[in-house]
Amino acid sequence: MSKSLFRHAYERAAGLLELGKNGAKPTSREFPVLEGHPAGRRHAEQAMETFETIEEKREATVKEFRIYRWSPGRPHRRPYLQSYFLDLTTCGPMVLDALQKIKAEDDSTLSYRRSCREGICGSCAMNIDGTNTVACLKPIDADTSEPTTITPLPHMFVIRDLVVDLTNFYQQYRSIEPWLKTRHPPEDGREYRQSPAERKRLDGLYECILCACCSSSCPSYWWNPEEFLGPAALLHSYRWISDSRDEFADERLQALTEDQKRLYRCRTIKNCTKTCPKSLDPADAIHKMKTRHLLSVPVEKAESG
Repeated sequence: MSKSLFRHAYERAAGLLELGKNGAKPTSREFPVLEGHPAGRRHAEQAMETFETIEEKREATVKEFRIYRWSPGRPHRRPYLQSYFLDLTTCGPMVLDALQKIKAEDDSTLSYRRSCREGICGSCAMNIDGTNTVACLKPIDADTSEPTTITPLPHMFVIRDLVVDLTNFYQQYRSIEPWLKTRHPPEDGREYRQSPAERKRLDGLYECILCACCSSSCPSYWWNPEEFLGPAALLHSYRWISDSRDEFADERLQALTEDQKRLYRCRTIKNCTKTCPKSLDPADAIHKMKTRHLLSVPVEKAESG
């Protein structure tokens, strides 16, 4: 692959490489478009490092990928890691590009989810080198001396290879009723309005893509997946509680706290915040819901509990 094509792949993947018209390498690592998104900034920096490393070491760019394999067609065969070797100069910059290349050219039986490849749908969530993330936003580590290990999201039932069962996860999301609930029609009969300040309160909440990276990294969710709603569902719950247009905020909070395991099983470990590929803070949203609930409970009731 020519240098221009390789550069174009990075340009399309991140949209951030500032290359000179003469084909020079990137000279800046400032990403103003990613201000306030540390995970995105970190991924962009890694992508640039990978680009520079491959350009400098084109003669040694074959990398090993160890991928978790298990098939329900062979239930008695234990799961194992299968190795694949790719020349990074013939592959796109992201881990999803590597998986696509492996499936297209090496092993069509490899199973995983993917859709948008732009970090919007959350389909390609998996564990890459020990961290839950989405493969389309995770740059390939250009260090060819170490393999990249890819496994399914942890503590989830595996359907096949990297595909996990998200039935319970989506049922919990449905249980919080993630839609606008009102008692009165809009004043003009057309739309519910809110001020810019009211809209800004939703920043950091509505961006969740339901990839399940946070919930599958949460020990409290590992121990109580049927009782504790998990960071993703609770983040979305707080998104509707915070919405000025929704008229059922108190009822939503009451529904969460009738069985305290749904909300208070959270132990503020903050794995969810650390692993979120969209730089969101589910732990903070959960803490704010706890605070709002405790402030609304009479002191006598709180002390007796």
